[in-house]
Amino acid sequence: MQIRQTTDYEKIAKLNRYVHNLHAKLYPRYFKEYNYTEIKDTFKSLINNNRFVFLLLEDNEESLGYVWIEIRNYPENVFKNGYNSVYVHQISIVENQKKKGYGTRLMEEVYKIAKRNDIDLIELDYWFENDDAKEFYKKHHFIKYREFVYKQL
Repeated sequence: MQIRQTTDYEKIAKLNRYVHNLHAKLYPRYFKEYNYTEIKDTFKSLINNNRFVFLLLEDNEESLGYVWIEIRNYPENVFKNGYNSVYVHQISIVENQKKKGYGTRLMEEVYKIAKRNDIDLIELDYWFENDDAKEFYKKHHFIKYREFVYKQL
């Protein structure tokens, strides 16, 4: 198994199908159906942004998952102290390859990137009904410190 940084937006777009379809199933009001062409074009525009890092996980030359992270800088202001974080936008693992430790391996690489950048905070959010994500991040000792709520009118 190997994890490497990638700019291969086509592979990322194909792997995005797994996380996107889950979101669309759980929240069809908010998520469109997966459209490879549109998602590929979006990742093509994002992948060379130097704030974003895309890590590709491959085993036996088969692409099995990715993580998309962002190095964020929150400057100090009158309300808050400044700080840096690594923000996890997405993790996607091929459906029949889940529960094999691939997500954990990707997160370990995220932790290494944070440490190399002298960042001690990893941030992320996930959709409330995504129980797999909830359990995965709980296993990785993530702590809830904010809640995002809404009211439908």
